[in-house]
Amino acid sequence: MREIAFIRQNKDKWLRFENIINKNNSNPDELTKLYLHLINDLAYAQTYYKKSKLVIYLNDLTIKLFQKIYKTKRQDTNQFFFFFRTEVPLLLYKYRRYILYSFIIFSVSLLIGVVSAMHQESFVRLILGDHYVNETLNNIENGNPTAVYKSGSNWGSFIGITFNNLRVGLSCFAFGVTGGIGTCYFLLQNGIMLGSFQYFFEQQGVFWQSVKGIWIHGAMEIFAIVIEGAAGLILGASILFPKTLDRITSFKNGLRESIKIVIATMPFTFAAGLLEGYVTRYANDMPIFLAVFIILGTLSLISYYFLVYPYIVNKKILSEIGSKK
Repeated sequence: MREIAFIRQNKDKWLRFENIINKNNSNPDELTKLYLHLINDLAYAQTYYKKSKLVIYLNDLTIKLFQKIYKTKRQDTNQFFFFFRTEVPLLLYKYRRYILYSFIIFSVSLLIGVVSAMHQESFVRLILGDHYVNETLNNIENGNPTAVYKSGSNWGSFIGITFNNLRVGLSCFAFGVTGGIGTCYFLLQNGIMLGSFQYFFEQQGVFWQSVKGIWIHGAMEIFAIVIEGAAGLILGASILFPKTLDRITSFKNGLRESIKIVIATMPFTFAAGLLEGYVTRYANDMPIFLAVFIILGTLSLISYYFLVYPYIVNKKILSEIGSKK
């Protein structure tokens, strides 16, 4: 059968499947019947239309259905662990393009900050403010470039820093309702700030001292903000590009799934706050190998969860689907 004829024959059925999958009160028996239909259609498409986008569409639809069936059969298993171990990673895999877009936007804005600070001396003061720049210059003269992180108590710093990071991340996400424009602005703003901030320390000849102090907590803090930016882009795309769904349903789905991704960043945001409140203040006196170990360790941990682990979970699910065909 030609691909176009296969699509025409089954299109209405697949759209009906999408609507049923999106319902919160779907019948488990009904879902199982749909699943059997879908894996047969997927197997046929993989056999005769290997390079078609139809295979990708049916594969995504099958994974969503498998995930929903899997959740209904897990009443005796801890939902908390399922959320972080399976549900969120599958969403991260599904929306991996938006994570890439968020990293690109942030990286470009960081480069803009570096180049702008390099060619315009007043740019750093414009972005960071005179008070912060003057205070940091004074700290550099006293031999402690990151002394600003020593201000306040450990507990007070942790609380204040964590709430600020949550505010920034949630704002970056929430402004996705503007079609993603607000999210792009927040990513641009924070990227330019970070780029000019780091170049400022390079100008003063204390770049590596600043890296040791800032990135102990910054690896997870910045990474989490970029992921929250990706969630904002997902929310914006659900409004602008509803695909086969009506716009309201698409928005509800996008909101629900992007919120889950934001929730997954929160443990890392809290961990970054703990590091900034309790560890960063001692970075100046810390052995370089210990600082590098913490930076690479935290970066590896969050990178694995948001970038690598989703592929592992998706591969496992596909393997289970394949074994049931």
